[in-house]
Amino acid sequence: MRSIGLLGAISIGIGGMVGGGIFAVLGEAVSLAGGATAIAFAVAGLVALLSAYSYVKLSVTYQSKGGTVAFIDKAFGDNVLSGSVNLILWLSYLVTISLYATAFASYGETFFTNKSPLIHHGLITVAIILPAIINLVSASFVGKSETIIVAIKVSLLVLVIVAGASYVDPQRIAVDHWEAPLSIITAGMIIFVAYEGFELIANSAEDIKNPTKNLPRAFYASVTIVIALYIAISIITVGNVPTETLVKAKDYALAVAAKPSLGHTGFVLVAIAALLSTFSAINATIYGNARLGVIIAKDKKLPKQLMASKNGVPFMGVIYTLIFSLVLANSINLTEIAIIGSAGFLLIFFLVNLSAYKLRKEIGANRLIVTTSSTLTFLSLFILLYHTYTSNPQAVIIFMAFIIFSLVFEGVYGKYGKYEAKKILMKNKL
Repeated sequence: MRSIGLLGAISIGIGGMVGGGIFAVLGEAVSLAGGATAIAFAVAGLVALLSAYSYVKLSVTYQSKGGTVAFIDKAFGDNVLSGSVNLILWLSYLVTISLYATAFASYGETFFTNKSPLIHHGLITVAIILPAIINLVSASFVGKSETIIVAIKVSLLVLVIVAGASYVDPQRIAVDHWEAPLSIITAGMIIFVAYEGFELIANSAEDIKNPTKNLPRAFYASVTIVIALYIAISIITVGNVPTETLVKAKDYALAVAAKPSLGHTGFVLVAIAALLSTFSAINATIYGNARLGVIIAKDKKLPKQLMASKNGVPFMGVIYTLIFSLVLANSINLTEIAIIGSAGFLLIFFLVNLSAYKLRKEIGANRLIVTTSSTLTFLSLFILLYHTYTSNPQAVIIFMAFIIFSLVFEGVYGKYGKYEAKKILMKNKL
């Protein structure tokens, strides 16, 4: 029975995007784009909006809880490419959890007088372990609490925008304070992970009422609203606070941006909202990734242990997500996590756009739009990796290691899975 209306579907999209992303990557964008931070968010938003077109066409035609996984399988079939992409998607959500946990720690540290690596890594660990326990004990809490938390964090962001509007110094966002065009575009690609999340609407397609009308409206409305929200926040942030100050405090830049208009109270409010938002985003991402692992494991592209469940909860999926997220979050810094996360989702969205192009006749997609979206996501990924390699080669190496691992794992495990499936089939025949 379809139970999600238009507003519910839009909430899924907005909640998926306005998680911990804006709190985590705003400072990164400012450090690269300067006064043009709003332009960087607009560029990333354009790429997201064009990709949303592909998701609309694919979701309406192929309504499935598999979402992205189902679309790529449909376009490219059951092979090493589709299998490795599914694994990359699963790994990308692990990176996202790590990003949120690191942002949680950065904002959490503002409540401590003395900062230390022990406090930082302790907060990261708590931020991942507690949501994992909640998922194991009461998965229903995740869904019930998410709508309330989305309303709180969006309301607070609007408060920061409204309160700070009259404090904006136009000179700080003037063209002479912009960084070089390539640096601005790169900033947009690094913070692209802040737009990751609208694709979750596709996973709910089977539950959305009147999907032919509501799916397109939900995708376009949620992405457009978030683009406007991010651009407004960028203008308030850069317009209210000197760039040098924001770069020094880039890990908690949004809290600093609230100070000129709301004082120390505003700083504390935003910090609390960041803790709440990143915590809830981790909660929801663990919930989704554990279930994604089950879907991929059923296709024999991940170990069958991921399908193990207790009381309807994918127990081993949560445990695997917990362990790998803890390792990633405690071993890679915030900048590298943001780069790897954005690169992972740009690659996924490129392949989804490519899927829409390949299936354009079946789904009724406009050839020019899906060609443009495919080209833009590919160029965005290339620019991000090229610029990053010149400034932070370790992040590119880690990302490429993810790709190679996924290809090798699928090449080896995929054959094993098919061999096991063939054995079971022959045994049943006998």
